[in-house]
Amino acid sequence: MKLLSLLSVCLRAGLAGAALLWAIGGLAAGWNLQTLMQALVQHHGGRADFTETKTLAMLNKPIESSGELRFAAPDFLQVRTLKPRRQTLTLMGNQLTMEASGHSQQFDLREHPDVATLIDGIRATLNGDLDSLQRHYDLTLDGQAAQWTLTLVPRDVKAHEHISDIRISGIEGIVQTVTVEQADGDRSVMHIHPAASP
Repeated sequence: MKLLSLLSVCLRAGLAGAALLWAIGGLAAGWNLQTLMQALVQHHGGRADFTETKTLAMLNKPIESSGELRFAAPDFLQVRTLKPRRQTLTLMGNQLTMEASGHSQQFDLREHPDVATLIDGIRATLNGDLDSLQRHYDLTLDGQAAQWTLTLVPRDVKAHEHISDIRISGIEGIVQTVTVEQADGDRSVMHIHPAASP
């Protein structure tokens, strides 16, 4: 699997993890980026289930998958795809590990600075670090608490060659969808669900 594909999955996993952490009920008046970040910084981890539809230019029909997401501050992310095939992607510090079909591959983010820039943006989102997030993305928050969309556009030129933007949509403090638009026209939409009981 190409590193870009791994990056795309991690982006979706990370932002969906942020979605889980944002599910804390309605937010007070004064809806803005600072309000979102204040909500995030109060939570240090969690788990959610996901379903995803990915549309690829090279395929006639979308790919559908489902699984679970985990996050633990400050730098642990994991996406476990259960259907259609089992696969686990784990980010711990600077190490990205992919496990599938009994095989494991590791990547050091320090050897891929454009990828590291995006991953650091994910970590900043999950940790409620607005200063760091603004260094890596141009941010736009549209709508009100009752229906809103947060758009992240990568500032790094190499990163933007791969990812056009990421849109996170929700109602009040609950994120419902994470959409990733790739520069090549590929698109993924992830729906977040409360985690099933263990």
